[in-house]
Amino acid sequence: MNSDIGQIKYPPDIPARSFHRRLFDPLLAIGLLYVTVFVSGNVFTGNHVVLSILVFFISSTVFGWLDPWREAPQANFLTLARSIALAWLAVVLALLFFGYAAGLSSLFVRHETQFWLVATPAFLLFAQIVLQKAGMGLSRASVRSVVLVGVNDLSVKLAERVDDNPDLRMEISGFFDDREPSRQPEDKRVPLLGRMSDIPTYVRANNINTVFISQPISAQPRIRTLLNELQDTTASIYFLPDIYAFDLIQARFDSVAGLPAVAICESPFTGFNGMVKRASDIVLASIILLMLLPILLAISIAIKATSPGPVIFRQRRYGLDGEEIIVYKFRSMTVCEDGATVVQAKKNDQRITRIGGILRRTSLDELPQFFNVLQGRMSIVGPRPHAVAHNELYRKQIKGYMLRHKVRPGITGWAQVNGYRGETDTLDKMEARIAYDLDYLRRWSLALDMLIIARTVKVVLARDGNAY
Repeated sequence: MNSDIGQIKYPPDIPARSFHRRLFDPLLAIGLLYVTVFVSGNVFTGNHVVLSILVFFISSTVFGWLDPWREAPQANFLTLARSIALAWLAVVLALLFFGYAAGLSSLFVRHETQFWLVATPAFLLFAQIVLQKAGMGLSRASVRSVVLVGVNDLSVKLAERVDDNPDLRMEISGFFDDREPSRQPEDKRVPLLGRMSDIPTYVRANNINTVFISQPISAQPRIRTLLNELQDTTASIYFLPDIYAFDLIQARFDSVAGLPAVAICESPFTGFNGMVKRASDIVLASIILLMLLPILLAISIAIKATSPGPVIFRQRRYGLDGEEIIVYKFRSMTVCEDGATVVQAKKNDQRITRIGGILRRTSLDELPQFFNVLQGRMSIVGPRPHAVAHNELYRKQIKGYMLRHKVRPGITGWAQVNGYRGETDTLDKMEARIAYDLDYLRRWSLALDMLIIARTVKVVLARDGNAY
């Protein structure tokens, strides 16, 4: 078996933005649109509402990619202006494309909309500078001094991430540990300050705000002693649980009926993220189906005219939470297999019809699944659904296989744009596909979804040789 399976090569990291920053630019642009329409003496119509929805999803994605926030507070005026101008130009181009597709062309010729398109980047730049200045003043007053108890992989990782993220406004003074230096990781960036018995004195003398304890359960007596001594200080105390020995999916802390709980494996689409994901699916699927309606009709006629059988192929797949769903595809083969044994399509497969070969190579056979998206059975981006027969086979052979069903299956996915599209004729290939599916669950963001959609278009236009 290939030992490289699961060793995923990541693209440049997509910045993880906090909740308020992720909403700031889109809501500011939408607010300016409303004010512009109101001041011009016009009525904010349903078309403006649709435009606002497009602005929200497009700008949150584009500004998530370019993210001028990452350059603050070091960025100068010209750097910020260039970053915001480029981001807004991308938003305007996308708005024009989707706006005309959605029948909003009349809005873009109105003077107040044109003024809004031109004025928004200047308004965003002004707001950016104001918030930057306020943030600089706040950061000077609120940098927390931190010490780490225990030198291990987890505490070293925390130190590295604090060092790489100045927005956290933390400054780590160093580590404390009773172990010999030879037993400690060599790649730590901050110094070893002493033993655990030295911590209370150091915290009091240096006005330390926060103490992170990263110690195993076996160290409980020493931890209890340390906690008793730290009660004589004003430091905040946190534990770093060593749960990262497990393969985590959207791990987080929560509470159930007032009792603390740690989520080890959870869907990324809970709460606000779930609403964002579903809303983006509905908006994009509706726009795409309206744009492609003539193509759908032409394909249906071609299938019916060139081979006997139904136009739409219905197959049972596993969906959200492992429940069976019916997935639609344009029929591309002479058979409609959906039993206990399903043979995957192979290169030069004799079952593939003449028109079916074209549909499969261009992925046009997947277009009816946008109706599955509107039904709520699927998402535009997510792990590709497998036939029920394949699920029953691979769930016994691949660890974590069924975790991919914690989200709705997708028309395209992270695995498909990374080379695992089409036939998976070996266990190694299927393991690699599942590794990418689980990685998608760990790393999900709206920006990642848009990246996958863009890369899917590129793969389809390149006529990927794995699809047949």
